Amino acid sequence: MELRWELMLESVNPLLKGTLITLELTAGAVGIGIVIGLFMALMRLSNSRILRGLSIAYIDFFRGTPLLVQLLMVYFALPQLLNFQVPDNYQFIAAITAMGLNSGAYIAEIFRAGIQSIDKGQGEAARSLGMTQGQAMRHVILPQAFKRVIPPLGNEFIALLKDSSLVSFIALQDLMYSGKLIVSRTYQPFVIYLEVALFYLAMTLLLSRFVNYTERRFGKSDNR
Repeated sequence: MELRWELMLESVNPLLKGTLITLELTAGAVGIGIVIGLFMALMRLSNSRILRGLSIAYIDFFRGTPLLVQLLMVYFALPQLLNFQVPDNYQFIAAITAMGLNSGAYIAEIFRAGIQSIDKGQGEAARSLGMTQGQAMRHVILPQAFKRVIPPLGNEFIALLKDSSLVSFIALQDLMYSGKLIVSRTYQPFVIYLEVALFYLAMTLLLSRFVNYTERRFGKSDNR
């Protein structure tokens, strides 16, 4: 079968729509992951055995099972388990929920490592000034830890962006699923999937440059 390279131009608009959904999904999932990850990291570093145990169980489960399995559990099993009526936009809800929960487990370990990398004397000095442990964490430890975790957070964003292609299994019309629809209509898998790959490559390269820029900016602020 002859390759129709002109299809790459014809497919730009539908793939751009899928790209927008992919970016919205990834950004929302990372936002959820940052909130969950921060709480899970603080729970794991707490003095409570119960909180530590819950955090470890959460992190081990979501890091130790495939994202695809988690996605299918949220999309198919959760409505059956909780016996609720699936809304029209449940594909997007299920995708962002599964990805956010998965990302939260990885981000929890990123935050934990960042917090533990701060010298303990920083917290002791803050408490000697009259701060509580919570105030020292919020005003002294976390701001410094956040600067150190920017590179691994950026890597997690990029990894999740690529993993978002798995949502095509639940027929959410992201970039990957949009490509599948075009292939099913044109029978040109090489041309279309190459274009899909180039879209993903463009997004990951832009994100990498943004992460590097942010890291340099924070580095300059530390040197002043």
